[in-house]
Order: sequence, then C-alpha cells, then structure tokens
Amino acid sequence: MMKFLEKYVLPGATKLGNQRHLLAVRDTLIGMLAITMVGAFAVLINNLGQAIKPYDRMMLSLFGENYRQLGGDIWFGTLGFMTIFTVVGIAYKLARSYGDDGFEAMLVSLSCFFVISPSVATITLKIASKDVTGTSGDFVGLSYFNSTALFTGIIISLLATEVFVRLAKVKYLVVKLPEGVPPAVSRSFARLFPGMITIFLFALASLLFRMVSDGQYFHDWINKVLISPLTNSADSLPFALVLALLIHLFWALGLHGPNILGGITTPLFTKLGNDNIDLYAKGVTDLKQYAVMAGQFFDAFVFLGGSGATIGLLIALWIASKKRKQMVALGMPPGIFQINEPVLFGMPIVLNPIWLFPFIATPIILTVISYLAIDWGFVYPVVTTIPWVTPPVFGGYLATGAHVSGAVLAAINLVISVVIYLPFVLIQERMDQKRLNEVKDDANVTHSM
Repeated sequence: MMKFLEKYVLPGATKLGNQRHLLAVRDTLIGMLAITMVGAFAVLINNLGQAIKPYDRMMLSLFGENYRQLGGDIWFGTLGFMTIFTVVGIAYKLARSYGDDGFEAMLVSLSCFFVISPSVATITLKIASKDVTGTSGDFVGLSYFNSTALFTGIIISLLATEVFVRLAKVKYLVVKLPEGVPPAVSRSFARLFPGMITIFLFALASLLFRMVSDGQYFHDWINKVLISPLTNSADSLPFALVLALLIHLFWALGLHGPNILGGITTPLFTKLGNDNIDLYAKGVTDLKQYAVMAGQFFDAFVFLGGSGATIGLLIALWIASKKRKQMVALGMPPGIFQINEPVLFGMPIVLNPIWLFPFIATPIILTVISYLAIDWGFVYPVVTTIPWVTPPVFGGYLATGAHVSGAVLAAINLVISVVIYLPFVLIQERMDQKRLNEVKDDANVTHSM
C-alpha cells in the first residue's frame, strides 16, 4: 500500500501542494488570521451575555450598550469587508509568484472587483403603510463585500492578476520614460496600459454578462449556480470523511495534508465559518440554520494535538509504554498546542504501516461523532474563529462561543482517541520486546561460540 501511495498519490499531491493559484488563496486566507480572529472575538464578546448573564450585567453596568457597539464596529471593519482583503491579498501573492512586485496588480484586481460589483441597490421603504421599492446609488449591500462574496472575489482576483501580469510582459504595451524620471513614477507608467486594458476588459465582460442574463450580476449568478451547491456539499458528512481520509493519507507519506488541501478547503470552511459568525451576531437561536463543517471544526474537535489526534497517542504511551516515555516528554509540550511533528517523525508515524490504521481511523471516527453531535443539536456549532494552536478541549469551548457542550465533545473525543491508540501501543510494546529478546538470544549464541 505504501508503494502504491508513493507511486500514484505522491506526485499528484506534491504538484497540488505547489500549485501557485491554490498557494495564493491559502496563504492569503491564513495571512488574514488577525483580521478574522478579532472580528470573531468581537462577535463572541457581544453574544457572550446570552450564555453568561452575570457577564452581560457587568458589561452593561460598566459601559452600557456601548460595549455591543464596539463589537459591531470591529465586525464591520473586519469580517464585513473580508472579500476586499482577500482580493488584495491574492493579487499580491499571485503576482509575486510570477516575479512581479505585486503593488499594481493588487490595485488593478481590486478595481476589477469593484467594476463587476453592483453600483446601485434595490431598496424597499414603508411609506404611508405601503412598501415603495426603488434603486439608489447611495446604498450597496454589504453582502457584496463580506464573506458571502468570497468566492467571487477569489475568482476575479485570480483572473485579473493573470491578465494584468501577462499584459505587463508585452513589450509593446510598456511605456518607457527617460532615465531621469523617479523609479516609482517610471514603474507606474510602465504598467499604465496593461492596467487600463485589464480594467476595461472586466468592465466590458461584466456589461455583456448582464445583457445576456437579464440584468443579473456575476456575484448573484455564481452564488446561485456554483457557490451554494458547493458549500452545501462541503457542509456534509461524506465531504468531511473524504477530507479527513486524504489529509491523513498525505501525512502517512510525509506530506503536510492540511497545507496541500488548504487551497481548496480553506475558502469553503472560511465562508461557512463567517456565515455562522454572522448568524451568531444577529442572535439567531435556531441551530439548524448554522453550518456544521464551519471554520475551525477540525481544529476544535478532530485534530486534538494535531493531525491524527496524536495527543491521544501520547497519553496512551504514557499509560502503557515503558520504552517511549522520552517520546511523551518530547511530544507532549508542543502537542498541547496542536504541533505534532515530533510525534509524526519521531515515532515515526510517517511511512510506518504499524501506525497507519489508528492514525487514519481515529480522525475519521472523531469526525463522524463530532459532525453528528452538532447536526443533531447536542453540541453548539462553531461560531467563532480560534487559532489552530489552541489547546484541546479549551478550543472546543471557545469555538462554540463559550458553550460547555463544545468542551465536553472535545473531551469525549480525546478519551476516544486514547482508547483507539492504546491497543496499538500494547502491540508495539510486545513487538519491541520480541525484537529485544531475539537480539539477546543472538548475542548469547555468539558469545557461547
């Protein structure tokens, strides 16, 4: 099986992990962690009073309703414009991968995104008990800039950057100024025509699209035909199981599974996570409206101690192993913060068929338990963003908006991971003892001769 994986899976996985467009998307969304986290925690602070009434009374007595306004302002300035940050970041990262400095590509891509966005909004007002509907250029829906438009922003940013970078390499479109002109001015003029042409092409494409789609904007069309079905598929148990399987198969070959698949999964889970945060910010209590596979679902409930829930393995080693206490001492401190490379390469688990089954089976079982627990309403869904280094159990508590059910689920999963790994630790101990006895027997025979 390891030979099969090395021959047929490894080359494709390596190529996927190094694909420049997926890398640009993944690195941008990861680089925005500070923005998404502060926005998520602002929502958490605003809504924590629903779960902890004394906290709510204390904050109201100290700051009045202003404390909720502060959280709303932070959400508006972070998650409210998440797509804008994404467009800028992807354009910069992708242009840099082509050897470009990325500055002009970043601005041109952002302009292209605004060009295809609605410049007017349809507004309904109640006048004299009657609904009056009209259009206005003074109001544009925030849904065209927040995570609802995330995939549109990704697509436009990738396409606009590709067009701009390729046009910038056409020597007939480059404006050359005299040597005495400052470098910044010269560089801007050198990209003048590529930038103008790129923006014009996207504006023309947007106009033609609206003409053939009865006035429908690209944002609305792509959400209807692509994004909604795609996110619905991502928020499903089969998708979660396939993802858990692939991540750990890649790790079994020594490849960083989450990083390889991050370019595909990060946008999906980020959007679902932000949708949950928006619902939580609005005070929605119907848990059926929330997504299950949202945000840091895996980090909070499955990757306990890192991929493979290896903190369960370390606890099992501490319980049943006499020869690997040093591995426990080495792996436990980073494992508490979800860093498990010392275990993966120190046991080793990578390229080791003995540990392949529990390493893959444990996260799959935990995924099923966690998904069903949230889907059936026993555990509160993920409604905030947490760092991936948040310790197990505490991460489940924070991710669910400080609900005890999240911590309980993470604790139960931790116990289950220990139970799964324990028999394999005992088997490994017996195998090691058998090898040691064989070595002693061989040494005795040699000595007697």
